[in-house]
Amino acid sequence: MAGPGARPDVVLADRGYDHDKYRRLVWNLGVKPLITCRGTEHGSSLGTQRWLVERAFAHLHWFRRLRIRWEIRDDIHEAFLTLGCALICRRRLAAVQRRHS
Repeated sequence: MAGPGARPDVVLADRGYDHDKYRRLVWNLGVKPLITCRGTEHGSSLGTQRWLVERAFAHLHWFRRLRIRWEIRDDIHEAFLTLGCALICRRRLAAVQRRHS
């Protein structure tokens, strides 16, 4: 990915999106789809990458203001999302520093 606003190189999706229609839509945007095929065992494909995303959402849900969206305006909600991400990063960096000192 080149930077803000740029399209990603790859899109990950679970078996719910295993259909040629979705693959074509993504390819037409110039993005490579990595979609788990139906019928494959759970834990056999994209789980390790998807876990990172699911964990990030779980961390954001630590903040009640983000767990339930109270704001009507998108810009205010985005500001709280940015603040939540900054706090999560700060906590993780502090934990790494504690381990290495």
